[in-house]
Amino acid sequence: MSGSIAQAVATEVIELLKSLVRFPSLSHQEAEIADFVEHYVRQAGLPVRRMDNNVYFWLGEGEDRLLLNSHLDVVPPSADHPFDPFEPVEVDGKLYGRGTVDAKASGAAMTTALLSLAREGWRPPNGQVIVALTACEETGGGYNGLEALRPHLPPLQAAIVGEPTCLQPCVAQKGLLILKLHARGRTAHAARPHLGDNAILRAARDIQRLSRFRFDRADPFLGAPTLTVTTIQGGTAHNVVPEHCTFTLDIRTTPAYTHAEIVQLLAGVVESEIEVHSDRFIPVATPVDARIVQACLRANPGSRPFGSPTASDWIFLHDIPTVKLGPGPSERSHTGGEHIELDELVRAVRVYRDIIRHYYALGEASRA
Repeated sequence: MSGSIAQAVATEVIELLKSLVRFPSLSHQEAEIADFVEHYVRQAGLPVRRMDNNVYFWLGEGEDRLLLNSHLDVVPPSADHPFDPFEPVEVDGKLYGRGTVDAKASGAAMTTALLSLAREGWRPPNGQVIVALTACEETGGGYNGLEALRPHLPPLQAAIVGEPTCLQPCVAQKGLLILKLHARGRTAHAARPHLGDNAILRAARDIQRLSRFRFDRADPFLGAPTLTVTTIQGGTAHNVVPEHCTFTLDIRTTPAYTHAEIVQLLAGVVESEIEVHSDRFIPVATPVDARIVQACLRANPGSRPFGSPTASDWIFLHDIPTVKLGPGPSERSHTGGEHIELDELVRAVRVYRDIIRHYYALGEASRA
């Protein structure tokens, strides 16, 4: 891009992000921001469609389809915002506001990247670039916008999920497996404990076993899964030997194990019955030699693949090569001081543009 065009694009993405921040788009309250995005893209001349409060638009008509996805919803503001969380404030090259990092900056940069490529007359050879800005990513369960939208999209070959990674390519993401363990005993009067079987003591023995347990396999980017006891409930009265004690395991999983394998492993360690409370958030990973990863590395020289402990909508794209990549640090997500460096926001547009171009150039080279 020439200097004047680059400056125009910089102004465009900053103003777009400011507009997005002004919508208090909490999860399940994205209708107004979806209306805005739909109108904005239509006015820019790209075809756009809507499914619920999920908006998607595209460039090109070929079958080699690349998806760029980010989410429109934000978590509720906290009490320590230095400014009105839904009125963007620019200070010393930083833009403050809820969603500036997680993840409206990614959505604004993806949108601006695609619109600027379209204005230049560029088209993906034998392909189609789709940008989908979706709802209800932050809820963690129930309705999810990308999950609901995915069946309505054409077949995809690769994807980028826009979440804050400081524009570094995240190629592996931990999953979450929540287990409830039920220790069973036999009730009796506490004055005659020998007549009972204390379920709390059974649970305690299992917790000790689990504290010594170690996973054998590690992921190269995420290490070994972690296992933490997070809640425990047992007993009904001070003078009754408890017959039931329940405790919860929070397991942050990696692609080195399936969730079913972990359940089977732990069943051989504990006496308690294992109940799978949630296994929705599976671990995901993309090989470093995948075309989309190589395109990300070429678009941002000096960047390095890494693994992330935080979940995202990547789980709904687990069947295709995907990279999580966006401007801003993840540590600023959900904080009162949430803000984005405007230089990084502008750079994100260039990086997304270059990823798209490199992705299709690598595809052309492989077909040559």
